[in-house]
Amino acid sequence: MKDIFFFDSMLTPKIITFVYWLMLLSVLISGIGTMFIGHGGGFFAGMGILIGGAIGARIWCELLIVLFKIHANLQKIADKSE
Repeated sequence: MKDIFFFDSMLTPKIITFVYWLMLLSVLISGIGTMFIGHGGGFFAGMGILIGGAIGARIWCELLIVLFKIHANLQKIADKSE
């Protein structure tokens, strides 16, 4: 617990997977809603939301994970030099 309060350990990488699944669920709901309920959007707009949203959510979460992995690797380098 001390690691979290003094920022020795990062909390956000543990949350990113959960956020990713929430984003996929929201993409699924909005895509299906656009396909079958939306006015003027149509089936292909819903498919675009499903495909583009899933890819966009994955890329965004991967970029966040990369930032935290860079941080972890820099911490290892800093610990070796001490």
